[in-house]
Amino acid sequence: MFISPSPIVDDLNAAVGSTPLVRLHRLFPTTEVLAKVESMNPGWSAKDRPAVSMLDDALHRGVLAPGGTVIESSSGNLGISLARACTLRDVNFVCVVDARANRSTVAAIRALGARIEVVDRPDPATGDLLTARLARVRELLDEIPGSINLNQYGNPANARAHHRGTMREIAEATGGRLDVMLAACSTTGTIGGCRSYITERGMQTELVAVDAVGSVLFGGAQGARLLPGMGAGFVTELSRQVEPDRVIRVSERQCIAGARILAQREGILAGASTGGVVFAAAQVIRERPEVRRLAILVHDGGLPYLETVYDDDWVRENLDLAPEDIRATMTEIEDLQTHDGTDRD
Repeated sequence: MFISPSPIVDDLNAAVGSTPLVRLHRLFPTTEVLAKVESMNPGWSAKDRPAVSMLDDALHRGVLAPGGTVIESSSGNLGISLARACTLRDVNFVCVVDARANRSTVAAIRALGARIEVVDRPDPATGDLLTARLARVRELLDEIPGSINLNQYGNPANARAHHRGTMREIAEATGGRLDVMLAACSTTGTIGGCRSYITERGMQTELVAVDAVGSVLFGGAQGARLLPGMGAGFVTELSRQVEPDRVIRVSERQCIAGARILAQREGILAGASTGGVVFAAAQVIRERPEVRRLAILVHDGGLPYLETVYDDDWVRENLDLAPEDIRATMTEIEDLQTHDGTDRD
């Protein structure tokens, strides 16, 4: 079989996107489930897309110039993506993370030339670490002359990256024939970009936002969120501009089980938010047996989670979940796919 040569690009920013859609026929034998494997971006996550989009937008509009400084809050993935993108645009980068961030992720951000600021205490008023990170961003903007914040939580270039990239690529690969699209939420840029593309093209696709229990997005009740990368402790500006067709909230146990079964059945090592999407996809299939084709996002790769999500001791000590709890939920994911209407609880 002839394989066309890979293109020559000027830098890794130009290599973002065009990630593969993979059929998950081992895990989902009764329904066609297509996984958009965003972990194959050069920064190993879907955050590569908005990172390049927001940075280049700021440079194009003249609010940022080479030699300037970007200060951004991140749970990890956007930090990696912005660290690389800023390096390639000769821009300084300060990344504000919190104590939940994976050590390997923080090390990668630092290795790419960024300065790290760690917030280890939640906001006293809300008890939320994300709110505390944003407060530290505001302090740094006052301290560093000429610095800017890209504001991933309200920047239209965030959602635009997924409109022009992620959702367009999925629609073109499927000929627009897609019953359900599922993606996890944090800034809601992904959901917003998918929504605008689906609406613009008149696609008959149900859009499902997968959010964490404890997140306040889309009317959720605030609570503790111990896994990074999904949900928010405040209502983001972007989330006010989008209305998904449905919201499915997933627990930490369901996220971990979904990630582990995806790795064991399909060989895709992904993070916790993707695990939540896998669980939600199985739930949709159980509830709607008429659905023939779904697409899900593999938001990031699982290597940074080997010492957390994939480690039984860490899960037991930090989430009070025993290995048998996770295995039972993995079995539940497989049982959810039965279409005979029989409960197996």
